[in-house]
Amino acid sequence: MIPRQGGPLVEVVGASFGYDGAPVLSDITYTVEAGEFTGIVGPSGSGKTSLLRLLLGTVRPQRGSVQRRPGVAVSYVPQLETVNWSFPVTVGECVLMSRATRRLLPWATPAEKADVAAVLDRLGIGDLTSRHIRELSGGQQQRMFIARALLRRPQLLLMDEPTSGVDIGTRHEVLHLLDELHRDGLAIVLTTHDLNGMAAHLPNLVALHRTVIAHGAPADVIVPEVLERTFGARMEVLQHLGMPVVVDTAAPVRLVAG
Repeated sequence: MIPRQGGPLVEVVGASFGYDGAPVLSDITYTVEAGEFTGIVGPSGSGKTSLLRLLLGTVRPQRGSVQRRPGVAVSYVPQLETVNWSFPVTVGECVLMSRATRRLLPWATPAEKADVAAVLDRLGIGDLTSRHIRELSGGQQQRMFIARALLRRPQLLLMDEPTSGVDIGTRHEVLHLLDELHRDGLAIVLTTHDLNGMAAHLPNLVALHRTVIAHGAPADVIVPEVLERTFGARMEVLQHLGMPVVVDTAAPVRLVAG
């Protein structure tokens, strides 16, 4: 169980950010609380990844501020599509690369190897330590990168599109794993474009299109007015098995349990 202290983990106040003079985020105010589980939804180019980078601290706002709790540990899991899966490395070696150390020696200590084994076992892939990363399934790949992140013992886990390009079974597998980590006290903020399969299952959502359009429970965010402001198109929302289901009005209506 991850101990929870007082105050937010990260607080973004009036932050704006862009690349080469082109604005990407404008006047963002958003607070990440300890132990929260939030999905950031929005179309491509809406600034979702840039907001993660602000939270992570790899970029700085051009206006406004981003304040982190002193000593807070934040880990990041990138999109799987950005990874070079032919890189000659095993699962154990890949996870070990994320260890935080100031030692000059390149090889791992017995304690570090034990930490890697423990986190891989926790995620159910301890038997894959010696397997090449290209031989993993989509769910195993995601678990490996979560293991890399957890090796640093973070209080906040940031994930960019963790279920992009995976099948329904893998999506459910990842959702179940993240829910377990959240129940252990880990704060999780992820981006997703998958409104029905991913976003509707999360406890909190942020609708983003260069600025925060809405923030709250799925029932408050997945509504036609918010979706139109966020995605620029009218969408209908139905209730199916007690959950909101987004229907593209330009496509035939099909209800699929997520």
